[in-house]
Amino acid sequence: MQDVLDDDLIEETRIYVCDINPNMLGVGKKRAEERGFGLEKSLVWVEGDAEALSFEDNSMDGYTIAFGIRNVTHIEKVLAEAYRVLKRGGRFLCLELSHVDIPVYKDLYDVYSFSVIPAVGELVTGDRESYQYLVESVRRFPPQEQFAKMIADAGFQKVEYENLVGGVVAIHSGVKF
Repeated sequence: MQDVLDDDLIEETRIYVCDINPNMLGVGKKRAEERGFGLEKSLVWVEGDAEALSFEDNSMDGYTIAFGIRNVTHIEKVLAEAYRVLKRGGRFLCLELSHVDIPVYKDLYDVYSFSVIPAVGELVTGDRESYQYLVESVRRFPPQEQFAKMIADAGFQKVEYENLVGGVVAIHSGVKF
């Protein structure tokens, strides 16, 4: 992000940070400020719903969502909104927990996810339910190929994805033409 915030670009660049949860928005803003990114005019903090964005049509060069689309009620609406707000040539990028695609690793990861993650979450934070929700939400999220098809069905072209850590995390992308 530092490249975007260089002096030459800072006046013309706008990065909209949008979250439906005002508390999470506050946490993000505080972290940005701690890292020296909070004072620039280029960062605009917006409380909003990814399923019904308040931004103009064809107004954004890029749209990124990280570890969030898995938690929305209607993935198709979020993808349609991303497409709507992107300019022609704009890129959609999504980083999300996903489905392990290596057979032996998948079985081990399932045991780890459903047994270890909630137990450690409870031990560290006293909140088992949030960590149980996390692993269950990953299980419910569409597999990589199906999510890629959903992105294409929303109108994006050049849709592709890359698995990281054997599919524990995946990066999906598409371009609006």
